[in-house]
Amino acid sequence: MHLKRRLATAGIALGVMAAATATAALGAKADPATADPAASDSTASDPVTWAVEDLTAAELAELQRLGFDIADQHGDQTHILGDAAVADALRALGHEPTFYDTVYKEHAPSALQEGTYYGGYRTVEAVEAHLDEVAAAHPDLVRLHDVGDSWLKTQGEGGHDLLALCVTKIADGDCETDPGSAKPRFSLIAQIHAREIATGEIALRWIDDLVTSYGADPEVTALLDTTEVWVVPIANPDGADIVASGGDDPVLQRKNANDSDGNCGDAFGIDLNRNSSFAWGDDATYPCAETYQGVSPASEPETAAVEDWLRALHPDQRGDDPADPAPDDARDVFLTLHSYGEYIIVPWGYTADPAPNDAALRDLGAAMAESNGYFVGTNDDTVGYGTSGTTDDFAYGELGVAAFTFEIGPDFGDCGGFFPAYTCIDASLWPENRGALMTAAQAAAAPYAD
Repeated sequence: MHLKRRLATAGIALGVMAAATATAALGAKADPATADPAASDSTASDPVTWAVEDLTAAELAELQRLGFDIADQHGDQTHILGDAAVADALRALGHEPTFYDTVYKEHAPSALQEGTYYGGYRTVEAVEAHLDEVAAAHPDLVRLHDVGDSWLKTQGEGGHDLLALCVTKIADGDCETDPGSAKPRFSLIAQIHAREIATGEIALRWIDDLVTSYGADPEVTALLDTTEVWVVPIANPDGADIVASGGDDPVLQRKNANDSDGNCGDAFGIDLNRNSSFAWGDDATYPCAETYQGVSPASEPETAAVEDWLRALHPDQRGDDPADPAPDDARDVFLTLHSYGEYIIVPWGYTADPAPNDAALRDLGAAMAESNGYFVGTNDDTVGYGTSGTTDDFAYGELGVAAFTFEIGPDFGDCGGFFPAYTCIDASLWPENRGALMTAAQAAAAPYAD
């Protein structure tokens, strides 16, 4: 199993320029106060975020094909992860990258509790142990389900089960994997992109808040008396293991651990949020790209597990035609937590056409945004690019579930990016999103109602 993930980019001929290749190793932690690395030694190995202005759609697609790590887009600005050599490769291709932000936000190593890394983030094993403890401590509220296997587990190379926790005031028939449930359902996954580490912690805060607040908080009590809440805190556990293997310098692993292609070095894996079976096939076909969609729809065991789990929770309420709306009385809400950008993204991702329930989805998104202040819109409105084979498009497109992507946290500063300081979870990221999660779950009975 790969224990370190390198940022690798490959240059190509551009006009009369010769091909260039740059490989950026993950090394010592960057200080957020560090000056622009471009002004220093070009061999510096600290990964940072570079900003490139005014990329065309064709240029962006070419950078993705070449394996550049496209982290985010804001308007006309594209953020690319890598060291100074990556910036040199971008310049060789005719671009003008400028330093935007550091990647690592924790300023100094500290003594950590066992099972944690990078200031306090929990390892997969620690998360699994915590879920077991919650289920054992609250048998009247919680059921823990094994919903599938990670890629490494299917290969007999270790790996993990994908675990889903159901929380409700349990009555007969509750928390079963049957779409004909008596109660409406709210489902949530986190950390399908392994390096988006704040999302898993927020999912765990949500679980803990529900089980400890039942009977004490009237709002939580009313929710759990009427609704099932299902949470998969880590949907990409193999990838999360790779991230945590870096300790105070987490590894920037986005994809799963599928290294069967064999030609990508440390840029292995499948992007699980491009691998879903709905509208699959219009993303990266280059195996080393960060958005590589895989060889076929739902080819990865993690993707198949999440899709089968969603089918087992939510009734199919929408027709097969993309123009068919979910009926006004359709039930259930699904969220997938990502980082970063402070967005609430509504379907569709695979096309710029509005979803048939666009107005109702935006209305519910706006209600959630009253708590976190996030900007609500489609991919085109928010990140500025299309995506195919995503989990939220699957949940809405196949099942008619009101589905949303949260992009947690800002794009800059100690609480921004993929690796926010751990103190940011309780200081801002969880408090600002708690109310949004409550609003989403409370809407599960009738998300499309006026």
